Amino acid sequence: MAKTKSAGSSRLGRDSNSQRLGIKAYAGEAVKAGMILIRQRGAKVVAGKNVKRADDDTLYAMKDGVVKFTEKTKKNFNNSQKVVSVLNVE
Repeated sequence: MAKTKSAGSSRLGRDSNSQRLGIKAYAGEAVKAGMILIRQRGAKVVAGKNVKRADDDTLYAMKDGVVKFTEKTKKNFNNSQKVVSVLNVE
């Protein structure tokens, strides 16, 4: 038997690192080609003009321009989808 009680280790206290998801460039902001616009899981926001989707559903700009958000409704659907586009600066 031990003379003093041993300090027990807790099985709590572990947590995963945050993923830092969300919008990185807002409407009206000027962006350069390759800049990340939105980090997301799943296609909550879909890619529009001059925007591509990466393997992890991240949306990034293909050309220099200004960010624009719109909503697109699909036939036979009740809700609309958000679309992000990059428009040329003129």
